Amino acid sequence: MKLEITNLTKNYGEKEVLEKVNFTFESGKIYGLLGRNGAGKTTFFNALNEDIEIDSGKFLLDGKKLTPNEIGYATSTPVVPEFLTGKEFLQFFLDINEDKLDERKEIDYYFDLVKLTKEDQDTLLKEYSHGMKNKMQILINVVANPKVILLDEPLTALDIVVQDDMKKLLKSLKKDHIIIFSTHILELAMDLCDEIVAISNKKLELIEKENLNTKKYKDKIISLLKEEDND
Repeated sequence: MKLEITNLTKNYGEKEVLEKVNFTFESGKIYGLLGRNGAGKTTFFNALNEDIEIDSGKFLLDGKKLTPNEIGYATSTPVVPEFLTGKEFLQFFLDINEDKLDERKEIDYYFDLVKLTKEDQDTLLKEYSHGMKNKMQILINVVANPKVILLDEPLTALDIVVQDDMKKLLKSLKKDHIIIFSTHILELAMDLCDEIVAISNKKLELIEKENLNTKKYKDKIISLLKEEDND
């Protein structure tokens, strides 16, 4: 499965954020989208998800126009129905997506995936921490099973143990999905992702992995991201 981005351009008034971006993402990999704050990571995700109008460009999934129901999007600021408990929210989501599920599991199965306790399940979502809300976002994307999963800084509010659980879950999903993981934390991207993509100077650039986890490789990434200072 391939997601092809062709000539994506997005301006905010006179400020050009993305300029004729061309890139191809493939299933079976987790892509780490690295960029400085304000580089355009969230704009890129919002463009793919059709949350904003773009100036030009197209998105093709295996040669056909990408549609919103093929995308799952976990935003950096999670949006959940705070008047429901975790269990009520998941139950509602399972019910409305029942026709899309290959095999519906017991509700405890899904909560076990993200390590939410019985007490957490019966707690109103408005009482959830930022990290717990992020876990619910990721869980909803697991249930919906979209072909393309966009993750905008989803792990930064989680503690180390929960982060590790979420990493294992995401790695188990990558075979049949295209996963794009946005972060500004280099070490997190290098630990989780199969490919590192830098967003710099309004473009996306794949950084070859031949010297992964070496100082030379890290310096190459940092150098590329710093190029924006010279614009």
